[in-house]
Amino acid sequence: MINLTAESVEQLTTGWHAMVLDRNPDADVRDLPGLAVRWADCLFPFWNCVTLTETDRDLLPKRFAEAAEVMRAKQNTGFLWVFEDLVAGVRLDALAEAAGLAFAFPGVGMAGEVLPIPEPTHPELTFERVTSDEQLLAYADINSRAYGFPLEAGRDGIAGSALWKTGVHAYLGLRDGVPVACAGAVETDGRLFVVLVATEPGLERRGYGEAVTRKALFEAGRATGITRATLHATVAGAPVYPRIGFEPNSPMRFYALKG
Repeated sequence: MINLTAESVEQLTTGWHAMVLDRNPDADVRDLPGLAVRWADCLFPFWNCVTLTETDRDLLPKRFAEAAEVMRAKQNTGFLWVFEDLVAGVRLDALAEAAGLAFAFPGVGMAGEVLPIPEPTHPELTFERVTSDEQLLAYADINSRAYGFPLEAGRDGIAGSALWKTGVHAYLGLRDGVPVACAGAVETDGRLFVVLVATEPGLERRGYGEAVTRKALFEAGRATGITRATLHATVAGAPVYPRIGFEPNSPMRFYALKG
């Protein structure tokens, strides 16, 4: 039987290993006792990640302090990702506070045997795979606007990437020829890891995000034969994925340095 929380942690640490090294060949990629560091030190905060892997409750104060120390040594902001089911019942916010960290936002890990699925359609959208720098910039800008980041942050995260144009099954959903949603799926340790799903602000709740996620999964599944997929969702995006077949596993908490 799959340990779903462990799977979710491993998908993050494995998937982000490739993502941050793609962005910065000198990225800080280390597996420390109780912590995994995946830090590109770029302007895109999601590529600057420390993940708690510790399960010993007695060591948690030390691990939170060590995570904060790693984060303070970096030039650019990022997050400590904590999968709550690793340490169920622990007052995580209190540990973070003592380490100089503040709760940023919640999320949830999800997984499922979601493939195969029918080829997706949407009455208002056409789909394009991201293969050019222009398409990649559109993908980056949708993410920046959706997550409230400056445009330069998203562009610093994926602009010019060969990985995103070849290794990731990254798709744009276009309405009347204009990109309005995006999603990617990348093979990660025998799963399809869904990454950077976003919809233009003001165009949510029209099925765009679900449709383009289905398209990325459909094409990635057709190319690889993989049937199981994983992802990490924000609270805003979480309701979309059960309709595709994903099931929530561990709730997540994201922490940033205070100030």
